[in-house]
Amino acid sequence: MLHVAVSAIRLSAKPVLPVSLQSLNSTVTVGNVMTRNITRNHDPAELGELERAVMRLVWQHGELTAEQVREELDRPLKESTIRTVLRRLEEKGYVTHTLTNRTFLYRPAEAQRIVAGRAVRKIIDWFCDGSVESLLIGMVDSNVLDSEELKRLATRIGVAKKRKKS
Repeated sequence: MLHVAVSAIRLSAKPVLPVSLQSLNSTVTVGNVMTRNITRNHDPAELGELERAVMRLVWQHGELTAEQVREELDRPLKESTIRTVLRRLEEKGYVTHTLTNRTFLYRPAEAQRIVAGRAVRKIIDWFCDGSVESLLIGMVDSNVLDSEELKRLATRIGVAKKRKKS
């Protein structure tokens, strides 16, 4: 049995179907319904340069249209390219959208800190055999963290532990 999916193109109130079938002995599915495979816990390290630039803008502004993203980027891109990037980011679980006056408004699905934490977890698993301590020692040894920053982190960890006990 042959299944053909056709998207309706609206030029007027009635859909126009660009289809010619020689045989009607097949099943034809007509519609523009698209299923989305949303991936939660996508690996942030797999985001491309443009996806990361778009996410920085969405996190910075909190809510943007595709046109606003296009205007904010430092390179000339078509709005359709930006819409594709935003759709893919939504499928990967990074943004969500609402529809307001026929315009998609995109906002972050997760806080930047949460996504960064997930990326760091991957690094810890890959390079430090799951040891956060090993990562922190490596960051101190390679001058990424100085002793003052480490003390501030220790204080914040202590405060967080007290909150969890309460």
